[in-house]
Amino acid sequence: MVRRNDERRAALVDAAIEVLAREGARGLTFRAVDTEAAVPAGTASNYFANRDDLLTQAGARVYERLQPDEATIARQRAAGRDRETYVELMRELVGRVASFRTGYLALLELRLEATRRPALRKVLTERVRADVDANVAYHEASGLPGDAMAVKLLILALNWLIVEQLTLPDVFTEAERDQLVAAAVERIVAAE
Repeated sequence: MVRRNDERRAALVDAAIEVLAREGARGLTFRAVDTEAAVPAGTASNYFANRDDLLTQAGARVYERLQPDEATIARQRAAGRDRETYVELMRELVGRVASFRTGYLALLELRLEATRRPALRKVLTERVRADVDANVAYHEASGLPGDAMAVKLLILALNWLIVEQLTLPDVFTEAERDQLVAAAVERIVAAE
């Protein structure tokens, strides 16, 4: 029987994210999640049908927590429509994603695990494809310079910059990170 206490489920999934980031996918067990969430042993197994279900829900929760809040979206919509604004939006995006360190590291673990689990790969592929499509659609509606290809290239470039910042934070300083974001936008997004 799968339990329906949504608050408890969210706490367990958040605990799973922490375990994934710290221990990797091999360390993600129901017992480890129970310990991280500080709940009685056996609690996680009451909320998730199996380990694959837990992995999938952890991935979905990371994306949920990475979404900008309404104030950020409103500010972005009210901003200018030039490359300088684009640079600031991308800096904000990189900062927001990098600030959720455990979530992004958990996503990396899930991607690695997806190479061994076809069902997880299918779910992640659908989610990432939907995320790319949503970013392209948002960009096209925003009036910012650049096209769908520029959005996709920035996603690829900035994702690796985030990986670098989270796994080897001393490779680039924060100032260098900001310069790299600006250079990526200026070189990828054609001037109007």
